[in-house]
Amino acid sequence: MRMRSWLFVPADSERKFAKAQGIGADVLILDLEDSVAADHKAAARDGLSGWITPEPRDWAFFVRINPLDSGLTQDDLRAVIRPGLDGIVLPKANGGADVAHLADMIAPLEQAAGMSANSVKIMVIATETPAAVFALGSYAPAHPRLVAMTWGAEDLAAELGATSNRDENGILTTPYRMVRDLCLLGAAHAGVAAIETLHADFRDTDGFQQTGRAARRDGFVGRLAIHPAQVDVIHADFTPTDAQIALARRVVQAFADQPDVGTIGIDGKMYDMPHLKQAKRLLAGLPSSG
Repeated sequence: MRMRSWLFVPADSERKFAKAQGIGADVLILDLEDSVAADHKAAARDGLSGWITPEPRDWAFFVRINPLDSGLTQDDLRAVIRPGLDGIVLPKANGGADVAHLADMIAPLEQAAGMSANSVKIMVIATETPAAVFALGSYAPAHPRLVAMTWGAEDLAAELGATSNRDENGILTTPYRMVRDLCLLGAAHAGVAAIETLHADFRDTDGFQQTGRAARRDGFVGRLAIHPAQVDVIHADFTPTDAQIALARRVVQAFADQPDVGTIGIDGKMYDMPHLKQAKRLLAGLPSSG
């Protein structure tokens, strides 16, 4: 499953869902949480259940459910755990114990639907409460269902009582840059994909591109999107160039040809084991040719 672009789609809009399927995003997140008003959640849940089918498609189908303490989680899961669902996005996750709890809720519904064990994966939004930030190391070792971690600044700002999470230049302030970096480290520690957060101003193309490139540079492998126009930008930011792929293949091949050495020179530059690891990771993320 490719995880460069994760596009949010309100679960109460069949029109937006129909449009989103042709955008080219790697993952569609049908949202039952923030995008749907409280008095519309039951209807959104019922409608969404009919959209999940096992028909072949070139994108992954995830659903963002309501938080574990909302009283709505079980009803959400009953509606969406069926063949064709690829994963659940858990908001306001407070650590690895929440993943284990959610996994225990999913398992009997998955079995009843005739699905393979652990076929429904989990992505967590891992920094929306202060407690969650202190638990970022608890996702390792990763549960078999956990495939990705992302972070968020809006709910955390509300929890902290902040007047804004950005300065006068639109740059994230220190607490939110810190939780971004900790989420990246937590995902690496757990061995799952680190996904950069959304950029709310979809008209700010320059800012979106700059922060996307920075995210890729730092180690994130994909990004959340709230508007279809953001998907192509994400793919440009998180898809290796032909030159990068060619170099990665040369690095891997050079070490394969000389397995007893720890450092190899290519075009006047020295490459060692960390470079080999990076090259293998880049190549492993490419789509299968078959």
